[in-house]
Amino acid sequence: FFPQMISSQQNHVVNTIETMPPETITASPTLVQRIRKVFSRELLVTLALGQVLSLLVCGIGLTSKYLAHEYHANTPVFQSFLNYILLFLVYTTTLAVRQGEENLLAILKRRWWKYMILGLIDIEANYLVIKAYQYTTLTSVQLLDCFTIPVVLLLSWFFLLVRYKAVHFVGVGVCLLGIGCMVGADVLVGRQQGLGDHKLLGDLLVLGGAMLYGISNVCEEFIVKNLSRVEFLGMMGLFGSFFSGIQLAIMEHKELLKVQWDWQIGLLYIGFSACMFGLYSFMPVVIRRTSATSVNLSLLTADLYSLFCGLFLFQYKFSGLYLLSFVIIILGLVFYTSSSTYVAQDPRVYKHFRNAGHPITDTPTLGPLEPSVTYTSLRQEIEEEPRIRVA
Repeated sequence: FFPQMISSQQNHVVNTIETMPPETITASPTLVQRIRKVFSRELLVTLALGQVLSLLVCGIGLTSKYLAHEYHANTPVFQSFLNYILLFLVYTTTLAVRQGEENLLAILKRRWWKYMILGLIDIEANYLVIKAYQYTTLTSVQLLDCFTIPVVLLLSWFFLLVRYKAVHFVGVGVCLLGIGCMVGADVLVGRQQGLGDHKLLGDLLVLGGAMLYGISNVCEEFIVKNLSRVEFLGMMGLFGSFFSGIQLAIMEHKELLKVQWDWQIGLLYIGFSACMFGLYSFMPVVIRRTSATSVNLSLLTADLYSLFCGLFLFQYKFSGLYLLSFVIIILGLVFYTSSSTYVAQDPRVYKHFRNAGHPITDTPTLGPLEPSVTYTSLRQEIEEEPRIRVA
């Protein structure tokens, strides 16, 4: 038996790069191919989707500014309440008519308290950031609101087990550099909008809101990728409308009575609600395609869109640094989305949001548990290494 095996091994031929025909060896990619690899269709679609979200945020900011400064309607809770009511009418009712495990009552039975906490976090995140404009300057809000990005990075690392490469941190750094350039331009042209009174309180409100935004975005990413977009939006509509209605009745009913209602104010409220509803409905689609971190980096351009609109609507002063900051932020987005992240799934620590209500039985293992690594990407990576065929 052994001589026959040795003879068969001697007859086995291994082709290496030297012995393979030249036409079968893949040449190294050219510069044009590398550029096409970076600026792929998937990357351009991702950038475009992120900018749609930024335009919606710009619409939210412009309508809020008109309501607060032109018509003296300081009603942030009521504005959020209108959005949650729309989510309730569209998505919560959709869950109510579904059958089986995706029915509204079945979802509430399994994980109602988790969505209740998430709804409270989302409501207060919106309230804190909008409230901060009364105490600090627009420049401070723009700068400190970026605190959402490191919060999302850390939470994604520890709870979603996302692992980043050096190019992702470079992309984040470049985007934050673009925000610094924009803030510097604000200082140079004197666009210090906001009262600036009790600035420390306003800055703390922004930091608190940014942290809550980060928690909400990471939870949203996990839910839309593992459960359902409609489930997330339906639960936000249910608990958001309930708790924001209570907060409205307690804190803002007097302000609401002071509003001088006319058709112009009505149109502004409708415009705000439409932009907010579009943002909430469209953001899970983009997060499912990319990640919460990529979405928050894309939203950094929203302030610049608001500025460009303000050049015509509010007679803002223009500076070339604004265009430079826009280019820098887009460049950072290209860096971040040009490479894939990966998820390290360790069965000892990775816990799903699902709760089917059945006991989990531990399966016996023959050895120590080893963490598995799953790569996720916006697109398939093109292999640059030549294939070595073994025959």
